[in-house]
Amino acid sequence: MGVVCLRTLSLWLLVTVLFAAVSQNAAAEALTLERIFASPALEGAQPRSLEIAPDGSRVTFLRGKDEDRDRLDLWEFNLADRATRVLVDSAALLTEEGELSDEEKARRERQRIAQFSGIVDYQWTKDASALLFPLGGDVYLYTLAAGEARQVTETKAFETDPKLSPGGRYVSFIRDRDLFVVELSSGSETALTDDGEGTVSNGMAEFVAQEEMDRDTGYWWSPDERHIAYLRVDNAAVPLEQRYEVLGSEILVREQRYPAAGTNNAAVSLFVVDVESGVTRELRISGDGDFYLPRVTWLPNGRQIAVQRQSRDQQELVLLVFDIATGEPHEVLAEHAETFINLHDDLRFLEESEQFLWSSERSGFRHLYLYGLDGAEVRQLTGGDWEVTELEAVDEAGGWVYFTGTREGPGQRHLYRVPLAGGDVQRLTRRTGTHDVQMAESGSAYVDSFSSRRQPTQVSVHDAGGERLAWLSENAVSGDHPYAPYLAEHGDTVRGTLSAQDGHTLHWQLMRPTDFDTGLRYPVIVFVYGGPTLQLVTDSWGRRTLVEQFWVRQGYLVFTLDNRGVQHYGKAFQEPVYKRLGVVDTEDQLRGVEWLKQQGYVDGERIGVFGWSYGGYLTLMAMMQSPGTFAAGVAVAPVTDWALYDTHYTERYMGAPQADAEAYRLGDVLTYAGQLSDPLLLVHGMADDNVLFTHTTRLMESLQQAAIPFELMTYPGGKHSLVGEHIRVHVYRTITDFFNRHLQP
Repeated sequence: MGVVCLRTLSLWLLVTVLFAAVSQNAAAEALTLERIFASPALEGAQPRSLEIAPDGSRVTFLRGKDEDRDRLDLWEFNLADRATRVLVDSAALLTEEGELSDEEKARRERQRIAQFSGIVDYQWTKDASALLFPLGGDVYLYTLAAGEARQVTETKAFETDPKLSPGGRYVSFIRDRDLFVVELSSGSETALTDDGEGTVSNGMAEFVAQEEMDRDTGYWWSPDERHIAYLRVDNAAVPLEQRYEVLGSEILVREQRYPAAGTNNAAVSLFVVDVESGVTRELRISGDGDFYLPRVTWLPNGRQIAVQRQSRDQQELVLLVFDIATGEPHEVLAEHAETFINLHDDLRFLEESEQFLWSSERSGFRHLYLYGLDGAEVRQLTGGDWEVTELEAVDEAGGWVYFTGTREGPGQRHLYRVPLAGGDVQRLTRRTGTHDVQMAESGSAYVDSFSSRRQPTQVSVHDAGGERLAWLSENAVSGDHPYAPYLAEHGDTVRGTLSAQDGHTLHWQLMRPTDFDTGLRYPVIVFVYGGPTLQLVTDSWGRRTLVEQFWVRQGYLVFTLDNRGVQHYGKAFQEPVYKRLGVVDTEDQLRGVEWLKQQGYVDGERIGVFGWSYGGYLTLMAMMQSPGTFAAGVAVAPVTDWALYDTHYTERYMGAPQADAEAYRLGDVLTYAGQLSDPLLLVHGMADDNVLFTHTTRLMESLQQAAIPFELMTYPGGKHSLVGEHIRVHVYRTITDFFNRHLQP
């Protein structure tokens, strides 16, 4: 019997050891927050800034290093030999980049690329012989023939926004708030402006242009490279705010000219300078009251320049064309709205005729139109209850206009083309999902970045008819792909619709685990953004897909709904939020929660809500306007008082606080703060220069005055995006732990 017991014990020990080994292996394959934000990226190599060379010979892109996903190098895919190779290794060229200038830090934060280092931007010469890029505060020119980079500038100052002139003769850049050019053949440097100091800058985009207008530059070369149009920005009238940046070891006081709603904007004026002579002429923009200059575009002839003038209330958008010889403008067309006009980048002047393409939402959906320079409409090119999302290219010789749009449904993006002479729209991309397209200028070929809810971004090169020529990054999740070990547990996503109170159709998506069982009752995390500028319910690999997958594997369902106000569902879907931010969108989010609670597989007592920025705002509004609905909520970097946010975004949807006080009262989180009754976690970066930390401190004070408990996590030195591998791990671990405490049984 003793022998039997010994054998039994040995067998038990063997099984235990094997089980431990299997368990250890399984644990190694578990999806963790640490792995999600570590290098190499789980999504596979993700090329950024894809460009087709002007001669069509290759595709260039930026890609992170295997050991550091956020340090970017310049790569090429050569169409002749089908080879992918690095052109410029940023670390080999410059091992230590040094501290970024304040202007460059601000630019990168506005562009949402603050986490990246190395080569973050580049530009081709027109003859496809060289590429220009900034690195470490200087400017470099990489020549393909020589296979090496030449340093164009070498100063202690920080050069930003470098550009090649169209003919490749000059390189321009901003230094110390002034505009400079360097003639490449001689190395001769010339300052084209000299009064950039204090509150004045030349050639730089003002704060609201970078943050809200999707314009990150303030100067433009003429096609014949004889002139540069540039903006002179004077922030003297913008309120000077003292903003405290709380860092880990010190507290800095930053003086920031911040144009809060209802206050003065920067004074912006437009000039044209002759590059050789230095002679400068101001192009005077007439208009009633305050206005913005969101877009500036040269006509192909180099003698005229188009300027879009937007009224301060953003209910009028006028296209002006100036003759630079006389400085005289004429109005070509004007758009008007009773609510607000969305900006676009769909203006293209034709080379072979005095016509241009323009998009408009006048039909209720954004569509393309052909106009003459006299302002007369020639023809409407697209139409229907769907949207053109972006004009991609115009092939005048072939007679085609290429664009992306939502004709197959608002959750998809496809590339289409339509005859310039008018006719049927043809779909070019084929796979169901989201196609982000970069076309050659001529429209002869395009690069397709495709993704879906199950497929991280794949990049391929196609001819103008849609036929795939080559994979640039097939990124198939198999073999040694970083995500391959986790794919089997990748939760699926189901989609559906429900009706808003006014009858509009609301689209939602629900992420579920692979072993989803309708007989169980799951806790739910409602992930919300809801702001008018970002659609979340799409068939794409989103920015937070992996975090959502992590939560699903923790036993949660993740629910997302696009409320009224969100773009790409038509203007009538957007307009109900006009002067009703925090009211209509909150109604829709709560309607989504009502639908969730009707599902037998949802535990209605264990529903949490989470959002960042505008999503943080809606999280607070939903929790406070409907106490008891949520078991817990997390608001990261939330807006709490619209009077503290910037002019261009806030006044577009809320009007001016002086005239629309009731809209601001109803949209103010503090109006409802006393009604909070459910567990809340507030998260904010203590150096946020977009949604200022003041938004959270005001809410903290209000909740404390009402003796309402809440939890708080702040990040010293953290900006709005809270970038950095370890910071992101900490943020999402804190959020997950909070939900686990309040939503798990």
